[in-house]
Amino acid sequence: MKQFFKMFFASLLAMIVMGFISVGFMIAGIVGLSKSVTDKLDKKTNGNVLVIDLSKSIHEQGASNSFAFFDKSSAYQGGIYDIMKGISSAKTDAAIKGILIKAAPSPNGWATLQQLRLALQDFKTSGKFIYAYGEDITQGAYFASSVADSIYLNPAGGIDLKGFATVLAFFKGTLEKLEVQPEIFYAGKFKSATEPFRAEKISDPNRLQIQAFQNGIWNEFLGAAAQYTHADKATINEWAVNGSIQFPADALKHNMVAGLLYWDEVEKRIKTKTGVKESEDIKYVSMNDYAADNKGYKADGKISENRVAVIFAEGNIVDGEQNDDREIASQTICEEIRKVAKNDKIKAVVLRVNSPGGSALASDVILRELVLLKQKKHLIVSMGDYAASGGYYISSMADSIFALPNTITGSIGVFSMMFSTDKLLKNKLGVTFDEVKNAPYADVPTSSRPLTALEAQRMQNQVDTIYALFKGHVAEGRKLSQANVDSIAQGRVWTGTDALGIGLVDGLGGLDRAIASAVSMAKLKDYKVVTYPEPQDKLNSLMRKLHMNMSASALVKAEIKEETGEAYEWYEQLQNLRKMNNKALMAMPFVMKVN
Repeated sequence: MKQFFKMFFASLLAMIVMGFISVGFMIAGIVGLSKSVTDKLDKKTNGNVLVIDLSKSIHEQGASNSFAFFDKSSAYQGGIYDIMKGISSAKTDAAIKGILIKAAPSPNGWATLQQLRLALQDFKTSGKFIYAYGEDITQGAYFASSVADSIYLNPAGGIDLKGFATVLAFFKGTLEKLEVQPEIFYAGKFKSATEPFRAEKISDPNRLQIQAFQNGIWNEFLGAAAQYTHADKATINEWAVNGSIQFPADALKHNMVAGLLYWDEVEKRIKTKTGVKESEDIKYVSMNDYAADNKGYKADGKISENRVAVIFAEGNIVDGEQNDDREIASQTICEEIRKVAKNDKIKAVVLRVNSPGGSALASDVILRELVLLKQKKHLIVSMGDYAASGGYYISSMADSIFALPNTITGSIGVFSMMFSTDKLLKNKLGVTFDEVKNAPYADVPTSSRPLTALEAQRMQNQVDTIYALFKGHVAEGRKLSQANVDSIAQGRVWTGTDALGIGLVDGLGGLDRAIASAVSMAKLKDYKVVTYPEPQDKLNSLMRKLHMNMSASALVKAEIKEETGEAYEWYEQLQNLRKMNNKALMAMPFVMKVN
């Protein structure tokens, strides 16, 4: 009876929540319908300065927002693909006079910022202006903004030029205090994902690879800064080493900014540039709103039956059906791949990968489906911020692979972890275990006791077998010898620039270059780009979470994330490891951020 009432009230609550959502959605639909035409005209036709806010998260694919009416946010959140198209369209849009970059601290990765910067460089060929303004300009924001004609900094603001640091947390001491014994198996001396649980500091191989990709991204940053300041890379690096840029006046003195201005002073300059009278308001249009008006895409202004499909693969690689908004679930993405394979209008496919990896099994299931697709159509991979471990595994058999210089890729290695909690439970809670089994390995894997030496060897053999499979796919797909693959594998991560030098990618470039390669391989004279899966809506996301009975936990998680900030990322990564306990992983669970 108790269980009955529990289920009854849970169902009743779900029905009430769904009722409110349904009514709200109908109201939003009715009002939104009446506003859509006027909004479209007002936002695009009358807006003359396109605004790119670097503080906004940019995902690979755009998403619509049915709740925009309630919170006055944009009805569409543009992905990097939409933003690229929007900036390209703005080049020839007579209504757009220029671009304003809000140079705020950015949550986006270095490759995403680089993709954005490349699109802005192309926009500059139109002769239209690009201004950037910031009150707190971080290195990432400066990297993207350095393409501007002028960067303006608030006189009381801040600007960073300090170099990069990668900080990792280690939990070996924590586990020892808790009397939890980690059971760790890995293949590849650079496969550092397990280091936080088996070491107290960064190992020499891991330190080497971190320094290498830091230096690679730093070199890209120096090049961008040199382009704006007209100083050479060595001089800018010296400024960072000496801590020369502490105050806004220092940035002005070294030509890192064009002026120290307040926002109203920047607006005056924009008005002069656009011909707007001082008594009138500048008509800004947000990148999201502009991207929503430019979602349709066709090359050379032609309508064609030929299609180039872009399949977006963003997030951790997991088994089964998709639950979270940003994850690559094997069952869900394989369904999309099959749709593309069966569509005769699609002549070539670009797989856009932005993933640190995840489940080895899911990665293999996805790769198999991509190999089948490749038998019918050309397959090109475009790499975003990360295409590492499982992210590289699913990319390995493509006809061509393109990465941005700041992409983190490689990490060809495998690991598996589990934790023995018998001492913790016995000494802290008095819990003990006993068992009856009819075969020696019937209870393996288990957390109720440490593994025996033979059991541990079996686990290591499993990891080694999957590692050999991984290297075999890379050797076949990249047409490299096994010895060569072994020398560049070992779990090591590489920047896109370094990956090009060792044969892991075919060229440097963004999504636009990958699409151009697909068009060339398929020998298309006219084509249209289509994207998979369909862009999600916030309502659909909420409905899925309700269906999965996750709505309450999702709300709690969002609140915790808001309050804890960056600390939540460690919690989330630990949760991902917990979900994959006892599984073979091709992953970078502790994504190493460069700050």
